[in-house]
Amino acid sequence: MSEPYTEPKTMKTLTEIRESFWTLNPQFAASRRSRKRQNQCNCTIRSAFCEYVEYLSRSRQISEKLADRATL
Repeated sequence: MSEPYTEPKTMKTLTEIRESFWTLNPQFAASRRSRKRQNQCNCTIRSAFCEYVEYLSRSRQISEKLADRATL
């Protein structure tokens, strides 16, 4: 028997977006540092984060305004 459909959780903060990204991408865990700015991360991680934010925005899990502000 299949589970009933539930709406995806809507994220409201940049911290929620970042935590969700790192949780869903454990392959990047070794490169994670809380003090690194976005441009100090490697290109693969930055690209994956941008695609993730775009996905969240298109699936309406975050607002367009929040997507525009999101940085790693």
